[in-house]
Amino acid sequence: MTRTEGVVRGRRRLHPAAVAGAAAVAVAAAGAGLAIGPSPIGPLDALAEVASRLPGSPVRSPLGPTQAAIVWEIRLPRVALASLVGAVLALSGGAYQGVFRNPLADPYLLGVAAGAGLGATVAIAAGGAGGGPLGPVPAAAFAGSLAAVALTYLLGAAGDRRRSPASLLLAGVAVASGLTAVQTFVQQRESEVIREVYSWVLGRLTTASWADVAVVVPYAVVASAVILRRRRALDVLAVGDDEAASLGLPVEAVRVQVVVAASLATAAAVSVSGLIGFVGLVVPHTIRLLGGASYRVILPLSLLLGAAFLTLADVAARTALAPAEVPIGVVTALVGAPFFALVLRARRPVPT
Repeated sequence: MTRTEGVVRGRRRLHPAAVAGAAAVAVAAAGAGLAIGPSPIGPLDALAEVASRLPGSPVRSPLGPTQAAIVWEIRLPRVALASLVGAVLALSGGAYQGVFRNPLADPYLLGVAAGAGLGATVAIAAGGAGGGPLGPVPAAAFAGSLAAVALTYLLGAAGDRRRSPASLLLAGVAVASGLTAVQTFVQQRESEVIREVYSWVLGRLTTASWADVAVVVPYAVVASAVILRRRRALDVLAVGDDEAASLGLPVEAVRVQVVVAASLATAAAVSVSGLIGFVGLVVPHTIRLLGGASYRVILPLSLLLGAAFLTLADVAARTALAPAEVPIGVVTALVGAPFFALVLRARRPVPT
């Protein structure tokens, strides 16, 4: 067995207890999101209402029709959307980190955020606000995200036909800078929409509905299936493109599949939630520090703990200044920025 094969085989495997623990954290976070809110509904009452709707459940709901409607039409879709978006962003962040062999890569690396921001800004400036998850702003954000990723891939291919990680990273930086400049120009020309643009850019789950959840679910399911299926391939990629190819891995095909899946899922998430940063950085990086560098561990746990992280961040966002709300992007940044400051201060080598 070669040294490269030994490195790949020696990476830690996912333990069932870790999955069970992460799932328990995700369920507990969802319970907190469902039970905590400005309306005078007790935590146990909210949970009893949900339990009473389960098939064959003997539990009787203590809530009246109005309170039950709050649980089912306001709190539950918000928890579901926060869980989906958090899971998608964390999983995509872990996938990007594997593809680019960089533990600090995030889901917005290839210009997804810049493209979504520009698309949303143009739609808002054109008077297209509203319309729900299929309205002009989410649609423009989704289209802008995909256009940015496509442009990044074309630019990366122009400089390097193999589309190496380095060329794609540089192309992503260039595309993001250019699109951000155009977005700033549009905002300057249409200054009356700046407040609404910033409200979207800072992330929001305040208008979450079951329709938003339905928009994200198909992308989340397909992307998760593709990325998790390639988790062992990402372990092989960690040793380098040439070494991975010598082991029989179709490097370019794996990279394209993972990047496309992660980008589609991220674009769908940001189209309904706005730009929520640091989820795709904090969650996979924390798992890497605690559980090892294998993507067989990082990716499944990122899916579960990303859902928990964003759900709890949303709870903090809607309770910290109640009845007002803090933009959820601000909450995740307040957690993410100190986290990386502590990591850098510790000066511990990051496993790759």
